[in-house]
Amino acid sequence: MDATVLRTLLNQVLSLTIEHIVLVAVSCGSAVVIGVAVGIASTRHAGMRRISVAVASVLQTIPSLALFGFLLPIPLIGGIGRHTAILCLILYSLLPILRNTIVGIAGVERPVREAAIAMGMTDRQLLRMVELPLAAPTILAGIRIALVTNIGTAVIAAIIGAGGLGVLIFRGVASVNTLEIMAGAIPAAVLALIADAGMSLLERRMARP
Repeated sequence: MDATVLRTLLNQVLSLTIEHIVLVAVSCGSAVVIGVAVGIASTRHAGMRRISVAVASVLQTIPSLALFGFLLPIPLIGGIGRHTAILCLILYSLLPILRNTIVGIAGVERPVREAAIAMGMTDRQLLRMVELPLAAPTILAGIRIALVTNIGTAVIAAIIGAGGLGVLIFRGVASVNTLEIMAGAIPAAVLALIADAGMSLLERRMARP
């Protein structure tokens, strides 16, 4: 292969990898804020728990490509571009974060909770000083699942003009160019492996007594 063509491809891989990371970081970061907040509120209100988990579960069952398609015609939030892709990735990442937040906080043993209340802790203090620290490993496990899934799903964002490594994959498929397909697929796989390893390490550290 010509050196100029290879250099151009490497530059594209670098710039598209950065775009991919930005897509994942913004969408997954937003999903963490929303999912953890709704999860905490759901542990205090049984009705909200049922509704939020049901909605997130329905969103998770929709194929990712179909979810992108559903959002396109919606006024203000739809259309071609990065904002639609980010919204779709947020919705697709909510379930594991929401569910693990609820499971983690609800899994705090009752004697521990009762002892904290007996010490005079308010509900906010109980949450901040007891429930969240004990639930942190479970919550991080949900974030890890969402993050790794998000990296793979973000590849499809290229189909609606949001950029990312999917650009190379779809272009390679269209032109039957194996090199371009690999140039998009390999960095995406590496990002997923790095994210999984990093979150697993953080999860183990948080789980230490």
